[in-house]
Amino acid sequence: MVEWITTRGLTDYAQAEAFMEARADAIHRGEADECIWLIEHPPLYTAGTSANIEDLTDPDRFPVHRTKRGGQYTYHGPGQRVAYVMLDVGKRGHDVRRFVKDLENWVIAALAEFNVKGEIRDGRVGVWVQRDDKPLNALGQPAEDKIAALGIRLRKWVSFHGISVNVEPDLSHFNGIVPCGITEHGVTSLVDLGLPVTMEDVDVALRKTFEDSVTLRQP
Repeated sequence: MVEWITTRGLTDYAQAEAFMEARADAIHRGEADECIWLIEHPPLYTAGTSANIEDLTDPDRFPVHRTKRGGQYTYHGPGQRVAYVMLDVGKRGHDVRRFVKDLENWVIAALAEFNVKGEIRDGRVGVWVQRDDKPLNALGQPAEDKIAALGIRLRKWVSFHGISVNVEPDLSHFNGIVPCGITEHGVTSLVDLGLPVTMEDVDVALRKTFEDSVTLRQP
């Protein structure tokens, strides 16, 4: 069983981390069900285990939270759906790479519900969309923008942290960091792509596509 929790309003980041750690420990002990927690945060930056301080270009803009999830600098804020995944990866074959791939496929499947083609790129974390409405880049290639980020941590084979999908955040808030250390590409959202999508619409898509993308991919 996977329990889905949706929290309205904005959730303090430190409180969210405390909840995730406690729930992950309880899952490991067999005292709680797996959990997916859908929330939004107030504007903030998080620094993963691979974050380079040079990529924090405006350190005084928003609070910066150091975290032990994988990845580099990421922005969280209103209008962005964060899905924290507290799942037993041990029951999914003890295969971290496959688990991350499943999470990526989950985001791609959810975006497809809105006819958005999300794609993975080698050497770039997250999910990307090709922007045919923008000029070609310096190499004559189509522009690409990031629409979703991913960063997880495992403790005793239980995951926490997770994914974030840009629904309608203030995209200028990403200017205080180099998102995921990538300078040559931009950031977008579903609304920025011209889609009148609400947070509730995204929640429905995430729930609809989760089981086929993650849960049923057993060894």
